[in-house]
Amino acid sequence: MTQTGTPLLEARGIAKYFGAITALRDVNFHVNPGEVLGVVGDNGAGKSTLMKILSGLYHPSEGELIFSGQPVRFSSPKEARARGIEMVYQDFALAGNMPIYENIYMGREPGLKLGPITIIDHKRARHMAQDHLDNLHINVKSVEQNTEELSGGQRQAVAIARATAFDAQVVIMDEPTAALAIKEVGKVLDLIKSLKDLGVAVIIISHRMDDIFYCCDRVMALYQGTNFAESLLAETSRNEVIGWIMGTKGHTESLAHDRLH
Repeated sequence: MTQTGTPLLEARGIAKYFGAITALRDVNFHVNPGEVLGVVGDNGAGKSTLMKILSGLYHPSEGELIFSGQPVRFSSPKEARARGIEMVYQDFALAGNMPIYENIYMGREPGLKLGPITIIDHKRARHMAQDHLDNLHINVKSVEQNTEELSGGQRQAVAIARATAFDAQVVIMDEPTAALAIKEVGKVLDLIKSLKDLGVAVIIISHRMDDIFYCCDRVMALYQGTNFAESLLAETSRNEVIGWIMGTKGHTESLAHDRLH
């Protein structure tokens, strides 16, 4: 259930400039613990830029980030991950020729550290991976199976497992079902919904209204680099949200019909 009170992650007055181009201006954002937030907008609306700022890949030109009520400044994705903010990219970013368990713990393998070298405890990593997949109700033939052998939905599930393996508090997903077969979409969306039970906040960038209305608690729209509208899902409609994507508030029924047809 979505929690109220202090947001887990908040952005205030965010702007991002790339030379003479303004990608974001005065953007405000927040997500609560155990909330699934959908972020929508047309191409160029600033969605990905905002997510890259939240995940430490970009620095904001103006504004501030607040995490658990405290101002933060990330100089890299590694620093954001240390706070529990993880990004799952559209291409999954998995090593296909490596087994599932190695993908989950890549760069953070359990084992004995000798200076810059880690002697990996593969047996422990396999057990940890299996326990983690079981907790997330992710079914695979074996954690020793190479990820290139998995279906698109299974690869997405492994990417989510990797993102949540180290006490993630916020998971950001860029078009999580875009590359999936229809039969796999529901399984991934159910997995996203299950993260709420662990208290994880999930942010989903998606163009798919079916995805947004199936698993999100709230939706916010960006338009031309700034806030446009937001609402609890229970208090809006698909047509209204499609109107926001087009930069229109009110009288969206006919506009949405024209767009979809």
